[in-house]
Amino acid sequence: MGLRIEHITKQFGKQIVLDDVSLSMEDGEVVGLLGPNGAGKSTLMKVLVGLEKSTNPDAVVEVPERIGYLPERNPLYEEMYVREYLLFMARIGQVENPKERVEILIKRVGLTPEAHKRISQLSKGYRQRVGLAQALLGDPDLLILDEPTTGLDPNQLAEIRALIRQLGRDRMVILSTHILQEVKEMCDRVVILDHGQIKVDLPIKQIKDLETTFQQLTNYGE
Repeated sequence: MGLRIEHITKQFGKQIVLDDVSLSMEDGEVVGLLGPNGAGKSTLMKVLVGLEKSTNPDAVVEVPERIGYLPERNPLYEEMYVREYLLFMARIGQVENPKERVEILIKRVGLTPEAHKRISQLSKGYRQRVGLAQALLGDPDLLILDEPTTGLDPNQLAEIRALIRQLGRDRMVILSTHILQEVKEMCDRVVILDHGQIKVDLPIKQIKDLETTFQQLTNYGE
């Protein structure tokens, strides 16, 4: 099952955060949702996961039942151990064979050397891996990642980017960022959002100069 949203509008008071947004995706696609701060990226993601509803009652939201979500501020129970926390979340989510699933994901996201530690002891990079593992517990068809690499050092960046590319081989991934290099390295397609409107929706290969395109469409840096 793919993803299809049409005519999504979101208004908070007089402020229009999303303005008639439409988007579709197919399996195995990694889409970079690119835009300056305040462009509406996080709000759009919250609509996709059901945390916000479109102000427009005629909007269409067709998304897979199984969705994994990593918010920008990754909420974790820091006093818990990594393995304990993931098992706890798996049981809450009624994941089938929770112990087996947790061990598979600990290995897949590269948490094996840290799995015995408390989350409070982990670096930012490993905390992001815990968040990714949690988002993957239900084997989602759609993985939504909001600014997943914020605050990572260069080594952590490379590792998380490689992991996200790998995850995008067998599911839909939407990656929100304001860092252009992220989109170049991880995404098949770029969607540029500014002031709540989609300005560009194209395969990354069709955009010759992403920096110039982004600056021209968003007036970024002015």
